[in-house]
Amino acid sequence: MPAGSIFMFAKARSAFIKAAFFSLFSTFATAQDTAEDEATVTYPASYFAQYGAVSVNDMLSRIPGIALTLEGNQVPGFRNNNSRGLGNTSQILVNGKRLAGKANEASSQLDRFTADQVDYIEIVRGTSGELDVRNSGQLVNIVLLESLSSSSLSTEIGMTHFHDGTVKPLGSFSYSGQSSQLDYLLSADVSSGYEFQESFETSLWADRSLNETRAFDRYREQTNYRFNSNIVYQPTPADRIAFNALYAESDPPSKLIRTIDEYQRTEIVTSIEREHMPSTSDNWEFGGDFEHNFSNADKFKLLFIVNERNNNTTRERFVSVALGQPETKDLFLDTGSRYRERIGRTSYTWNTADNQTLEFGLEGAQTIQNSSLRLGLNVPGDTSPEFGGLRPIDVPNAISEVEEIRFEGSAIHNWQINSRMSLESSLLYEVSEIDQTGDVNKKRDFDFVKPKLDFQFDINRSFQLRMSVEKDVSQLSFRDFSAGVNQQDDDQDTVAGNPELEQEETWRYNINLDYRLPNDGGVLNSRFFYYDVSNSIGKVDVSTDPINLISANGNVGDGEVFGLYLNASIRLGFLNLPQAVFTAGLNLEDAHIYDPLIEKARTIVPFDRGAYRLGFRHDIPSQSLSFGLNYQDGIGNMGGTGGNRVQYDIDNVRFFRAGKIRPNFVLFAEKIGFGNFTYRFEINNALDEDTCFERKRYNGYLRDRDFREIETSCASTGAQFVFKVKSVF
Repeated sequence: MPAGSIFMFAKARSAFIKAAFFSLFSTFATAQDTAEDEATVTYPASYFAQYGAVSVNDMLSRIPGIALTLEGNQVPGFRNNNSRGLGNTSQILVNGKRLAGKANEASSQLDRFTADQVDYIEIVRGTSGELDVRNSGQLVNIVLLESLSSSSLSTEIGMTHFHDGTVKPLGSFSYSGQSSQLDYLLSADVSSGYEFQESFETSLWADRSLNETRAFDRYREQTNYRFNSNIVYQPTPADRIAFNALYAESDPPSKLIRTIDEYQRTEIVTSIEREHMPSTSDNWEFGGDFEHNFSNADKFKLLFIVNERNNNTTRERFVSVALGQPETKDLFLDTGSRYRERIGRTSYTWNTADNQTLEFGLEGAQTIQNSSLRLGLNVPGDTSPEFGGLRPIDVPNAISEVEEIRFEGSAIHNWQINSRMSLESSLLYEVSEIDQTGDVNKKRDFDFVKPKLDFQFDINRSFQLRMSVEKDVSQLSFRDFSAGVNQQDDDQDTVAGNPELEQEETWRYNINLDYRLPNDGGVLNSRFFYYDVSNSIGKVDVSTDPINLISANGNVGDGEVFGLYLNASIRLGFLNLPQAVFTAGLNLEDAHIYDPLIEKARTIVPFDRGAYRLGFRHDIPSQSLSFGLNYQDGIGNMGGTGGNRVQYDIDNVRFFRAGKIRPNFVLFAEKIGFGNFTYRFEINNALDEDTCFERKRYNGYLRDRDFREIETSCASTGAQFVFKVKSVF
């Protein structure tokens, strides 16, 4: 690594360590002692009565710091958020149990449980063998009322107004109830994924002369439909059976009109590109679990999930000199994807000693990804109707099926050392086989040992310290194994696949300090983390011709990540506004890896320079009124080391103004009014923030620094105005 990069890296590490110690000691200094040792915070249903809450989401929105709990670990994964199998953590429980789903888990259904079903809500800030999941941070347990027979219907209808004048409806309903030993929830909703995006791009040559401009309007006509159900049957006090089903459909057809003006000729040359992109998308899931509690407090659990996702898109491009003039088709690109999972897990838990439990588990999973790609171009040769009437182009590794068979054994020991300290240790051993067939045939075997330690110390009822260390193995995106499309670069229609891809392995170290202010006054939280990663995934050279450079996702080496997250959610009682809550958050990140493809140290997506968030909510129960705002943005602008996010490829580099936290300003107001209905008005992207990036292209390899062209592009989707009405019957 160059000396300058080492120096900058050392400075960044020093700054993060100092910030972490400052956060630690400043939190100790503000902590207040209390005689109570219980770390679980309970909010009875009566706490929310004054707000006229309709759903569980309405109830949770009145709890200071709830966003920190729902976000869980909050620290992003190293490359993607693909989860392996069922996992053994969850941030939302219902009656102490996780729902038997993956895509259809509890956090996606908070609007479907009605407030009148709730007995109380717990914020669980510890870990225990009694929990249905392992808890590395905090979780929400929604405890429902016990009733011999009851039912309720919750409905919501509304509309969204987009900045081009388009109005789209939205709505949902859920029917839930109890009958003897049976609990059930049926729901359906429809929402709009419509988008009208305006974009303008400028291209300059290396000498800063104007090359061309591109202006386009993109329309996406998408409507999302979702149906789900949850059924829980308890035939005896010791047995529980649950089923969970989901079906969703969100066909996202889109169209695009691109106007290109070229300035490198004696006169400006204008051309029009029109793209037509019909698409289909659907997914379904079915899951279930069985639990038996023995008289000696031992517990046996069996869970299963099967799911499937299907996505198909056809992209056709037509070129003309002006709108309405004769067109020539010059591109046909058809992609299809089918993703399936079949997962089963069983576990047995028992008390090994006072305040100690041990769980043994076994999970098996089959994951299958089918991918296909067809490319047709307007070049000389035989044409085919299956390729849009254009000449078929041979794309290597275009047809593929990737199958993974994975087994994972686990042993989890939970030790409640005393009333204020707990230690959970786990050891997981994973073996898997990945088999790719189609245009490429390859089979590989893997095995991993994944230990974890999680220590929690309740200094008092308000102040908690959590520390953890764990070995994490990423879930590979099987789409990277075969050829795909590049939707972020108009100059590149397809991207290569890499059947040699291996999992990233990361050692994660976390220190978390959480302080709950007295009298429900709010929450202060700080989190410092360090990741030591091996086999990081980035772009690698798979070119067979030095003139035609090709890259694919591959393993590039080892890297390090540092981060410090600071969050606050405070009631403004000291300003005589006890029903007003102010929230703020600051994320600072630094991630480095030496990339042999570009021969320099670089940052690592999805870790950015950082971001900040500000929010305010004021409830006025006497007026049945609530209003507030939220704003978020990244730190830094586009370009160079001062930018927020940077993505490197074999012959170009992209600089982003925004990373995983995108600029957004949201305003809302909500009131219970006529007919005892709740009326809500929202403005999303109220400041009409642009999404901008800058791309630098090079002749040959980027590492040779033969700069050729710079492209600057900004796109806007405009403000969205949303109106909703909801009630419970």
